[in-house]
Amino acid sequence: MRDDLRILADRSYRMLFLARTLSLLGSAVIPVALAFAVLDAPGGSATDLGLVLAARSLAQVALLLFGGVLADRMNRFRLMVGSDLLAFAAQAVLTVVFVSGQPSLPVVIALSAVNGAAAALFLPASRGVVPQVVAQEQLQSANALLRLSRNSTTIGGAALAGVLVAAFGAGWALAVPAATFLGSALLLAGVRVSHPGRAATGTMLADLREGWREFSSRSWVWLVVVQFAFVNGCFSAIYVLGPLTAKEQLGGVTAWSVIVTAQAVGLVGGSLVAMRIRPRRPMRVAVLATFGFLPPFALIAAGAPVWLIAASMLVNGVCIDIFEVLWDTALQNHVPNEALSRISSYDAMGSFVLGPLCLAVVGPVAERIGVAQTLLIAGGVLGLVTVATFSARSVRQLPARVPAAQPATV
Repeated sequence: MRDDLRILADRSYRMLFLARTLSLLGSAVIPVALAFAVLDAPGGSATDLGLVLAARSLAQVALLLFGGVLADRMNRFRLMVGSDLLAFAAQAVLTVVFVSGQPSLPVVIALSAVNGAAAALFLPASRGVVPQVVAQEQLQSANALLRLSRNSTTIGGAALAGVLVAAFGAGWALAVPAATFLGSALLLAGVRVSHPGRAATGTMLADLREGWREFSSRSWVWLVVVQFAFVNGCFSAIYVLGPLTAKEQLGGVTAWSVIVTAQAVGLVGGSLVAMRIRPRRPMRVAVLATFGFLPPFALIAAGAPVWLIAASMLVNGVCIDIFEVLWDTALQNHVPNEALSRISSYDAMGSFVLGPLCLAVVGPVAERIGVAQTLLIAGGVLGLVTVATFSARSVRQLPARVPAAQPATV
C-alpha cells in the first residue's frame, strides 16, 4: 500500500485528490442538511422534499451528455473549476434562502436544479482528467485512492451533517458544502497538465454522435453499462423494501442503520483491496465481483438475522468498489482520452436510466405480489443479467492494457 500512496507525492494528482475530497465531503453533507432544511421550513413536507431532490436528479441526468461533450472539447480542469464555482454560488444562495427563515419552494427547486447541472458538468470531466495527471501504470492506484476518498467522505460527511444540523441548524449547515465547493475550485485552479485536451472541431452535435460511435463500437463497454442499468434498477428493491423489512421484522431503524453502515465499511475495504490487485483480465474480475451483489436480495427476502444481512452488505460494498476501480481503469486504458468524458457520460446515463422508474414501481409491485417475492424476482433478474454479461467474450478477455504499438481495442 505504501507504493500506492507514493502517487500523492505528485503535485497535480495531490491537488486533484484534495479537491475531490473536499467536493465529495460537501456533497455528502447536502442530502442530510437539505432534507432537514426543507422539512423544518414553514409548511415543509415530504412532497416538497421529493420535488427538490427530483429537480437535482433530473437536471443532472438531462445535462450529463452535454457535460461529456464539453469535457472532451475544452480543458477539463477549467470545466471542473467552473462547475465547482457554479455549485458554490447555488449553495451559498440556498444557505441565505433558508437562513432568512422564509424559503420559497420554487426558488429552492431552481437552486437544487442548478446544483444538479453543476454535477453534470463535473462528473464526466472528473473521470477524464486522471489519465492526464498520472502515468498509465499508476492509473489503478490513482482510481483506488479517489474511490477511498469518496467512500470515506460519504461516511464522514453524513456524520458531520448530523452534528452541524444539531449544533447550528439545517440552514447554516448548508454553508459548509458551499465552502468545500469553493475550496475545491481553488485547488483545481492550481493544477497544470502537459496535455490539456483536444481542440474543439465541428459542432457539439457531431461530437455527441462521435461519442456514441466510440461507446457503441466497444461491446465490452455497452454490455457492462446495460448490466448496471439492471443493477441500479434491481437495487431499488433493496433501497425501498430493505427499510420496510427492517421496520416490520428486524427491529426498526437501528437494524437498517447497521446494515447500511456495513455496506459503507465494505466500500472502504473494497478500495483498499482494489489498490493491491492487478488482474491480467480486469473486466473478468470486475464482473465476477458483481455476483457479490446477489446475496442481500435472498437474505432480506428470507428475513435473515441482522448480522447476516449486514455481512452480505459488507461483501456487497467490497465488490462494488473492486468493480468501480477496475472499470474506471479499464476505460482509461482502452478509450482514447479525447473521447473518455463522452463515453463516461453515456456510461452514467445508461447505468442509471432504470433507477427512477424502478424506484417508482417497486412499492406498488410489492403491495401486489409481496415483499419477499419482489426481492427474489429482482435478485433473479440481476443474476441472469450478470451471467449474460460474464458470458460475453469481449468482457472476459479484455486485457489490462493496450500494447503501446496497437490501437485501442474495439
